[in-house]
Amino acid sequence: MMKPDILIDGMLSGTGLRDAVNGGYLRADFVGLPPLLAADIAEWQSKYESAHFAGFPESLVTRLDKEGLTILSRVQSELPDKVVGYFSNGKMKRLA
Repeated sequence: MMKPDILIDGMLSGTGLRDAVNGGYLRADFVGLPPLLAADIAEWQSKYESAHFAGFPESLVTRLDKEGLTILSRVQSELPDKVVGYFSNGKMKRLA
């Protein structure tokens, strides 16, 4: 796996986009993502927060990770000059 610039990440109180180089979280509009994708990331991240409070049920984490990997593909297509990865907060490991 290449070292990512951005990680799609459902961490509690995050934005869904982690700056993998400098640390911290990024706003979707700051990195130039279109409003519909930004809204989808925010909705997905909110669902991941709910999964946190539910104790990360395995079936829910699996669904959210699948959705997150789809978001990764969409972000990568919008930011072709960046390497985008995915971190599963429910599994506490990088999946892409």
